[in-house]
Amino acid sequence: MPLEPKLADLPRIRGALKLYAVTSVITGVMLLLLCAEMILKYVFHYELFGFGPAGFLSFAPVVETPAGLVSTGEGVNLSTGILIAHGWFYVLYLFGDFRLWSLMRWPFSQFLLIALGGIIPFLSFFLEGRIARQVNAYLAEREAREAASQTPDLASDADPVEAKP
Repeated sequence: MPLEPKLADLPRIRGALKLYAVTSVITGVMLLLLCAEMILKYVFHYELFGFGPAGFLSFAPVVETPAGLVSTGEGVNLSTGILIAHGWFYVLYLFGDFRLWSLMRWPFSQFLLIALGGIIPFLSFFLEGRIARQVNAYLAEREAREAASQTPDLASDADPVEAKP
């Protein structure tokens, strides 16, 4: 028999689902920005810079040297910022994944599948919708089952009507 979440954990599951949903969307967007940045850098040899002498936002060429790719831009390297931000949001996403996974008592393969959402483009958006529907359906079914077991059966508990003389 598969493990089910504890009844006391049902309110915590709702909070964990909200955390997972928010981090899933943010991580997915950051991953798409990261993919665009990588294509821009390694295919077109440009990086995005901000607040430099070239203006608020500018693209600077990346030059290939024997030591590797060297950036020629001045200012804040926003390409590196996107990389760092995605990494930290992915850590938060994994925390949200772990929290939801442990409260729902899913198998470890479910944790790994959800974790892939932060490293495969667009997967986090699909998984977020699927996981949210699955968890909400489970919570509704579980709460209905608990409510049904809590309500006494009126037909069996009714006192017999005494006949009046």
